[in-house]
Amino acid sequence: MKTVADAIVLQSLIGRLRSVRPDSRRHWGTLTAHEMLCHLGDAAAMVVGTRPRPQPLPGRSRRVVKWLGLWTEVPWPHGWATNPMHDPKADGTRPSAFAADQERAIAGLVGIAAAGPTALEPVHGFFGTMSVRDWQRWAYRHTDHHLRQFGA
Repeated sequence: MKTVADAIVLQSLIGRLRSVRPDSRRHWGTLTAHEMLCHLGDAAAMVVGTRPRPQPLPGRSRRVVKWLGLWTEVPWPHGWATNPMHDPKADGTRPSAFAADQERAIAGLVGIAAAGPTALEPVHGFFGTMSVRDWQRWAYRHTDHHLRQFGA
């Protein structure tokens, strides 16, 4: 299973992120390519704790949901509403300088890839309690999902 902890997988995602251009066309959803980079950067910043939730989520076990969403190849659905903190049209970071926002998304992936055993947010809003390994798999699936959204 691919995760950002694998240097080859991480470098592949970084290359794909760098291939995104301001005019890259989406295949689904409402985000522009630039907004998608801000969304990825905000989500990763929450995971690594540089943009924490206003209130921590209670830990809960969602083993089956997490296993299906993270550890199988079942495609993620299109059109799900995102956390408003990660939505550039709500409370998320607004696009500014494209290259800087692109590098911020990349830095977030690198931070998740290099995280120690207690360095990451303990709970995902949908998948429940998360380990570092779970977050590293999530980072791959989440980023890949949005890169495919833009054909990258």
